[in-house]
Amino acid sequence: MNEDRIKGKWKQLTGKIKSRWGDLTDDDLKEAEGDREYLAGKIQERYGIAKDEAKKQVEEFERGL
Repeated sequence: MNEDRIKGKWKQLTGKIKSRWGDLTDDDLKEAEGDREYLAGKIQERYGIAKDEAKKQVEEFERGL
């Protein structure tokens, strides 16, 4: 799914994102608004994982949509 489609469907995707990464806050998701880099950064921060791993998880999530 490309970034424009993700941004367009962001509100619908937030539930799936919260299911996958439950430690993300509503504020995190509101700030992200479809921005993959921001989302990966927040996943890195909340879960204490490497940035590359966070990006990989976001990419895998997107492929599953």
